[in-house]
Amino acid sequence: MKQQFHQSDELHTKVMALSNLQPKKTEKLIAEIEKPINIPPLPEGFKVEPPQFDTSKRLNKLPKQWDLPQELYKKHLPKYNIGTIVRIQELLNAGDSYIGQTVTIAGWARTVRAQKNLCFVELNDGTSFAGLQIVISDKIKNFEDIIKTNVGFSLKMTGNIVQSPAKGQLIEMLVDDNLKHEVIIVGYADPQEYPMAKGAQKPETLRQKAHLRPRSNFFGSVTRIRNNLAYATHIFFQNNGCLYIHTPIITGSDCEGAGEMFKVTTIFDNDLKKVPQINGKVDVTQDFFKKETKLTVSGQLQVENFCVSMSNVYTFGPTFRAEKAHTHRHLAEFWMIEPEFAFADLFDNMEAAEGYVKFCINYILLNNYDDLEFLDKRVKQGLIDYLKDIVSKEFIKCSYTQGIEILLRAQQAGAKFENDKIQWGMDLNSEHERFLAEKVFQRPVFIYDYPKEIKAFYMKVADDGKCVRAMDMLVPQVGELIGGSQREERYDVLAQRIIECGLKLEDYRPYLDLRRFGTVPHSGFGLGFERLVMMITGVENIRDVIPFPRYHGSAEW
Repeated sequence: MKQQFHQSDELHTKVMALSNLQPKKTEKLIAEIEKPINIPPLPEGFKVEPPQFDTSKRLNKLPKQWDLPQELYKKHLPKYNIGTIVRIQELLNAGDSYIGQTVTIAGWARTVRAQKNLCFVELNDGTSFAGLQIVISDKIKNFEDIIKTNVGFSLKMTGNIVQSPAKGQLIEMLVDDNLKHEVIIVGYADPQEYPMAKGAQKPETLRQKAHLRPRSNFFGSVTRIRNNLAYATHIFFQNNGCLYIHTPIITGSDCEGAGEMFKVTTIFDNDLKKVPQINGKVDVTQDFFKKETKLTVSGQLQVENFCVSMSNVYTFGPTFRAEKAHTHRHLAEFWMIEPEFAFADLFDNMEAAEGYVKFCINYILLNNYDDLEFLDKRVKQGLIDYLKDIVSKEFIKCSYTQGIEILLRAQQAGAKFENDKIQWGMDLNSEHERFLAEKVFQRPVFIYDYPKEIKAFYMKVADDGKCVRAMDMLVPQVGELIGGSQREERYDVLAQRIIECGLKLEDYRPYLDLRRFGTVPHSGFGLGFERLVMMITGVENIRDVIPFPRYHGSAEW
């Protein structure tokens, strides 16, 4: 079976190496690699008016405003890294206000260029994309040692901030007073062995150097953006009155009913005779928790406990899936953001999701513009315009039924889908989702009210009995970014759905109890944090937006 795949994936190399030796294994590996998604163009003359969105039945008549005061968009930054070591970001952002002052900085050399009487060093401490140029005079006592430094050396310097005569930089540091200034060589890096050589390296190459890749321009930018997105997440939810709840990583239930979970045990032994068994099966009552436990795939079920007691809440933590997937969008360990809103319906949920995504994008546009400029140039051209376009438009709301009708009309007008069996009840593929967002509406779109057969048990069953009050946020060039729903608050309906989905009622007794004692309508959504980082950085592979990626066959570093 012939498949297409991205040559940038390291599996490409493995597949090629195996092609003549293990053809069956090679075919299996190729089948696991993600195919490029081909989005058909919009048929000529094909037009769709934005669907009418009926708000007459919404629970809360006056919508909550999810936007935040403008002063919360700008991040406060400290002056010092540690002690009196000034952050390079602070110097670069301060304009000319430091000119004439003597300061101390510390970081890692990106470039070192020696001349007869001068040495030029670009120092970066990780706080900003740009580094600071330091001009060191041969008047400094250890000048002969300084000119022998190279890329990767760690240095601590004290000198004067002066106006730079060079283009593209307002200031630089001058180290030329042997009594007041100094250069301390803190750590060495052999240029023959240092793996972060000067020049750009491909992301898949950097993955093999995960312990040092934060020093690259690429991963440094991604890391700063990831950090600020995490910070923006807390700003948004905290300032919208949500409590941060720490949900457990070890769980005895499966939120999604997917079954692809990592088991947690202390009784595994290489000698199978030592594993306690009953009738040929592992006796889990002898295990640490006296029952079968797993790593969580979601904190939703637990955070709902707090939602129906403390109103609006959210959780933000690691989750796990034991999927043997080698696509550009899957990890075994990833982070999820999952808010829950009490006395809220699907309409409130969609408004909160739109407000959150727009806040995060605007926060990065304001606080990480230099990183975005680099990524716009080197990773995804037009990235900044793409992000600005998203925040400038109101998101479309389109029911699943309306979406299917649009896809069928487009197909009849000539649109060619790889999965061309479009019918009500199907689970939309990425090509269908992106066609709606990218081609039809050209902006993010909420698809809501899905058939209950393709959604999770906890979603509220609609009045027609066929659909559930679920919603997915689809984003151009990304596909699904957020999935959420109004939760089923009726005890009898929820119990029936658990049974229909093949799950055990006894595993969900506490969850059902929430419907017995003061039940309330409530809604929430889940967002894979790495996918948000991918969207905002333009990075295509999810392994390049998390510090230490965990996936099938790889748990390095």
